Amino acid sequence: MPGRKSPRHGSMQFWPRVRAKRIYPRVRSWSRKDAGLAGFAGYKVGMTHVSFMDPRKNSLTKGMEVSCAVTIIECPSIKIIGASLYKQDSYGLKCSSKVMTKSDKFRERRASKLKKSNEDNITKINPADYADIRAIVQLQPHIAGIAKKTPEIFEIGLGGSITDKFNFIKDKLSKEVAVSDVFKEGEMLDVTSVSKGKGFQGPLKRFGIKKRHHKSEKSIRNPGSLGAWCGQAHMMYRVAHAGQMGYQQRTELNKLLMKISNNASEVNPAGGFVKNSPVKSTFILLKGCVSGAKKRMIVFSKPRRADPRSTNEPLEITSISTISQQR
Repeated sequence: MPGRKSPRHGSMQFWPRVRAKRIYPRVRSWSRKDAGLAGFAGYKVGMTHVSFMDPRKNSLTKGMEVSCAVTIIECPSIKIIGASLYKQDSYGLKCSSKVMTKSDKFRERRASKLKKSNEDNITKINPADYADIRAIVQLQPHIAGIAKKTPEIFEIGLGGSITDKFNFIKDKLSKEVAVSDVFKEGEMLDVTSVSKGKGFQGPLKRFGIKKRHHKSEKSIRNPGSLGAWCGQAHMMYRVAHAGQMGYQQRTELNKLLMKISNNASEVNPAGGFVKNSPVKSTFILLKGCVSGAKKRMIVFSKPRRADPRSTNEPLEITSISTISQQR
């Protein structure tokens, strides 16, 4: 019988595979379709499974009860602490100024330079002078079941016209925004996170290459060929080699938001979550898995390339599993 074949794993779309600069992700583009915040963030709790009625018209299980795995993300309200004002130059968008509110004891743990407040300057701003306005938000991990007091501070894009963005910032500055104010059940989301770090791994685990014959010369878990014999001074970047695996920023498009709830008892198992504390605040259920370790910040945003088949209608969830997880 012929030997088992295995294609080379590892997409060349993500290259080079280096460690992320920081533990929470940076979203470079935001949807501008709907006015208001174009995204939100929360902390990954764990996974469970739910049963729901299948609403798809062309599905073989239409109208029947089906089940799927879901990821639980705890989403305490975020606080809008400022705004970044961008102008257009020959190189693209450039931040020209920022408006910041009065600091608090949690924000000073992250950056002392954010202590200064110039909130009064917002009345002097003419939105027509700027190309883009983004909200500077602060997460509140002390509200959730996260044992840390240092909040994440980052930017979230705004949708609508430049006037809509300015009016939103002017109205919501120094106020808290809940996830239910931004998203609704049944919507599709783009999820961005930093994946689990696996450290320095060899080519067999990193790229899924095949083990060589046990009588092979020198190595067994290395690639069979490093390139052509002539010109060995140069090695193609496509050759599988050892290196960093995981702890890289990744984005997954169009994940279904199945539920938003404030009732933590719906998902807290009797034995508790593995390596995590019980949910204490608002949470959401996303269909499928989400990259990243538990307690890590996950950013989800309005879809940039929406699936035309999505209906954005809420699902009829019949049950949520709360079976105690084994440790």
